[in-house]
Amino acid sequence: MLLTGGVLSLGSLVGFVTIFGITLRNSIMLISHYQHLVEVEGMSWGREAAIRGAQERLVPILMTALVTALGLLPLALTSGAPGNEIEGPMAQVILGGLITSTVLNLLVLPIMALRFGRFGQVAEYDITS
Repeated sequence: MLLTGGVLSLGSLVGFVTIFGITLRNSIMLISHYQHLVEVEGMSWGREAAIRGAQERLVPILMTALVTALGLLPLALTSGAPGNEIEGPMAQVILGGLITSTVLNLLVLPIMALRFGRFGQVAEYDITS
């Protein structure tokens, strides 16, 4: 929005904070599910576990994005109307962020987890010494 000449308003700042929270929640859900697959269900961490975890979290992530988008769509469409000076930009930022965050959570996060994730490798420490 700022790159196209838009203005950073209070509503858009609230939208950025909101989309950050939604994205963080979805990311934590996916990573904790990877941990569950490895530690509880006994899968070895690798490509199969990453794909299975992403597939099993696909519906919750999409439903979060879809329900939020459907709730904010009327506000985004009437953002130029009087009285929507704060809610309109907020809804537009959240809708745009939902698209990119959903793609990032379902495509980029599993790839990053495969590269940097170390699930199931618990270090043993001797606490008596």
